Amino acid sequence: MKIFISDSAYADLESIIDYYTKKGVSHIGEQFVTSIIKHIETIPANPDIGRKVPEFNSEQIRELIHVPYRVVYLREDKSIRVIRVWRSERVLDLKDTPVGIKPKT
Repeated sequence: MKIFISDSAYADLESIIDYYTKKGVSHIGEQFVTSIIKHIETIPANPDIGRKVPEFNSEQIRELIHVPYRVVYLREDKSIRVIRVWRSERVLDLKDTPVGIKPKT
């Protein structure tokens, strides 16, 4: 099973590094991103390891919790597509991602 990182997730990872760089602790951002990527690499062995994202309640939209981030991914038949790496306290928004949907209201 292949892993793909969407443009939105890639931008999220870059913003993590940028945030910590601006705070003067770039090594923390780099460590976070490295550990998040290692966590993502565990998904293909068990694609259902992440819970269903509560805002969407879809079997295909799942997330790993990597405190303080939510790693949101789309479980497809032959691949995993990481679509967001989102701060847990923020309302999840997938409208500008490959999924392109809004949470249920």
